[in-house]
Amino acid sequence: MNTKMELGLYDKPPLAKWLILSLQHVFAMFGATILVPILVNQTAEETVLTIPVALVTSGIGTLIYIVCTRAGSPVYLGSSFAFIAPIAAAYAKAGISGAMTGAMAVGLIYVVCAIAIRIAGKGWLEKLLPPIVVGPMIMVIGLGLAPSAISQIGLSAGSDANWRSILVALIAFLVTAIIAVTRKGFLGVIPVLVGIISGYIAALVLGLVDLSPVYAAAFFSMPEFMLPGVNYSLNFNALPTIAPIALVTMAEHVGDHKALSAIIDKDLIEDPGLDRTLLGDGLATIAAALLGGPPNTTYGENTSVVGITKIASVWVIGVAAVMAICLGFLGKFTALVSTIPSPVLGGVSILLYGFIASNGLKMLVEEHADFNNMRNVVIAATMLTLGLGGAVIALTFGSASISFSGMALAAIAGILLNQFLPKAAD
Repeated sequence: MNTKMELGLYDKPPLAKWLILSLQHVFAMFGATILVPILVNQTAEETVLTIPVALVTSGIGTLIYIVCTRAGSPVYLGSSFAFIAPIAAAYAKAGISGAMTGAMAVGLIYVVCAIAIRIAGKGWLEKLLPPIVVGPMIMVIGLGLAPSAISQIGLSAGSDANWRSILVALIAFLVTAIIAVTRKGFLGVIPVLVGIISGYIAALVLGLVDLSPVYAAAFFSMPEFMLPGVNYSLNFNALPTIAPIALVTMAEHVGDHKALSAIIDKDLIEDPGLDRTLLGDGLATIAAALLGGPPNTTYGENTSVVGITKIASVWVIGVAAVMAICLGFLGKFTALVSTIPSPVLGGVSILLYGFIASNGLKMLVEEHADFNNMRNVVIAATMLTLGLGGAVIALTFGSASISFSGMALAAIAGILLNQFLPKAAD
């Protein structure tokens, strides 16, 4: 048992403390989890994902992960930001069938890699996805989303921004930034949630919020699940748009588990093992897609909660997952969340997308990537240019066609260059 933790993996806290700790994990994941469907829909300009389904599949995914790891890792799974643009692009190309089929493929890739790690070890994954590939890919994900934040505020070229929208975005931005910079306790783990609440209050005062959906919603309602064979048929046309991003989120998965390992003083890569953690993440993503939800990922916010509270109990994580599932069935609550104005989201997203890009840069710094080495410069420069420049490669095979673009193209280019680009002579 880890002496640094007040409660270990299998310890149950007293009931009152148990509920409070679980609520902290719900608050930690909530801001980011609800933003994913909101931002996907705004990017696609259509309703692709829904907040209730994202919450429910987040909880279900976490429970699946707990089972797969034999309750050996206190990880919470939430909606992944890495797939915002790919899901929107897949929807534009092949509708909801393409988006959900692609999301299932992501989970399947995780499962296949978990089996490969079980058989051959994890060394091949580290060689396939070194920091010089993963770092720029994370930067592309964050920077590629940046125009969306500017558009939400109304500051993009040709937009008619009004002072109320700019003020609300500024309040949301400043509150998020100040909390992130100055707070070190639990409040510092949820700056996005605090920023959203502050911006929402400001928008409410300034008359930017339409509460009619809340009045019309039932207190309890069934989430609008999207089921294959019922609401859509499988469609593989958009796989190249989404599937390659799984390689990057797998690297993120490894990094998050290493960070949590340091906190709880237990090597999660060895026990329960990377094969089990990836299997749990993959099956959770498949389950989410089968219900119409976004791919899941390990949440650093919840890892921080474990570090702050010194409670590593998987029982706490499990109850948090059940709470998230219950939230998805509260119609009034999810309707209220859906009324968050775009300027609030834009103000928060300026930092959120910047944080994602900065994490890519942070990885390169921490891993001491040598940019005096021209090979590293070529890999990073190519990935950034392809990922942010709107490059598209379309391949036609008879009547079938496959296209790679944006983040997917950058990921493939980075992996291939790292494998085949000659190394400089000593």
